[in-house]
Amino acid sequence: MVNSISSAAHTQQVTAAANHKKQAAQQAARSQEDTVQLSSTAQAHLSAMQAARQEATETQAQTAKEARGGDRQAQRLMAQEQKASEGVKTR
Repeated sequence: MVNSISSAAHTQQVTAAANHKKQAAQQAARSQEDTVQLSSTAQAHLSAMQAARQEATETQAQTAKEARGGDRQAQRLMAQEQKASEGVKTR
């Protein structure tokens, strides 16, 4: 009987030590996470690139909707598309 009790206490100590090691490893991993802070110039450049990508991937229906809403860039694009389609029709 005495052996069972002492072995149970030993198991609890080993388990507690393992949990402590696991928590320490998790904290170390969290403290080693990389963070990046962009300068205002880099943020502006990133924003411009995201806007360009969005413009390049939008549908003609989206462009038309934006043109009706007063978006000058969309209006210019619609005018260019109109000219191009008229040029194809007259040939």
